[in-house]
Amino acid sequence: MEQFIKIISAINDESRVLILAFLSHNGELCVCDLQHSLNMIQSRLSRHLKILKEAGFLSLRRKGTWAYYSLSPTLSPIHRSLLDEISSLNLSLPKLKNTACHPESK
Repeated sequence: MEQFIKIISAINDESRVLILAFLSHNGELCVCDLQHSLNMIQSRLSRHLKILKEAGFLSLRRKGTWAYYSLSPTLSPIHRSLLDEISSLNLSLPKLKNTACHPESK
């Protein structure tokens, strides 16, 4: 029950739904690319990413000083179902803005 509440609570925010839709559409992204594309301040974005990761939606990969987020490869059926519902919303996603803040390639 506790995990279920955590999952549902994680998508009870418009910004987090947008982040999930954006990552679903664009794949793995550096935090700086998410920040610029979604026009969010870094501290706010980090908070949302932490909540989504703790709820099991996201995976984190570090390369040097850079953090890359993607949808978790081990999503449960409820996670998949909720992501399907999010994709059916046909949200107007912003364009991906790749930044030059991370010189290392993915």
